[in-house]
Amino acid sequence: MFARQGQLIDASIVPVLVQRNTREENTNIKQGEVPEEWQEQPRKLQQKDTDARWVKKNGRSHYGYKNHVNADGKHKIIRTYTVTDASVHDSQVFDPLLDSSNTGKQVFADSAYRSNKINSTLKERGLKNEIHHKGYRGMPLTEAKQRVNHKRSKIRATVEHIFGFQQNSLGGKFIRTIGILRARTKIGLMNLAYNMKRYVYLTKNKPTHATK
Repeated sequence: MFARQGQLIDASIVPVLVQRNTREENTNIKQGEVPEEWQEQPRKLQQKDTDARWVKKNGRSHYGYKNHVNADGKHKIIRTYTVTDASVHDSQVFDPLLDSSNTGKQVFADSAYRSNKINSTLKERGLKNEIHHKGYRGMPLTEAKQRVNHKRSKIRATVEHIFGFQQNSLGGKFIRTIGILRARTKIGLMNLAYNMKRYVYLTKNKPTHATK
């Protein structure tokens, strides 16, 4: 099951237990510091996640991490992934997600990934930019670009089925571990479980060839 028909890149928020911290404590955490009071209370510190971050999406605030994935267009199998805190913009981890083994040249992603830097990266690697066009205030998308986006959405949207499957069929994406190291392990296993389920689905009822 070689990676074929292009790359589908997307990210999904993975929520964790919300930390009830004061503003001062949150400020210290964002600066990479551990609040002094917590250092004096080891048991309390063990229950505090100093790696997770807040992010606002569609007007709602979320706390946790992000699962950034790259699936191939042919089989919808996750080929590469990375885990960050939720505040990291999707486009910041675009380069590490690119899969050089994919035989397709197209790279599909939503408009959050569109930038001059990413466009240059794709050109340097000989890949075709199929990232959604982005509209701006006072500069809405033309009808032609809207049609292009609509066409690309039919292909790109399939990567969202991965996150939907993890949420609905793997017990949900919510994790209860503390810290990004454990989050990477948990999310990595979740991605692996999806791939195993996907593999079983793709090979189920396939004819087998008897050997002598």
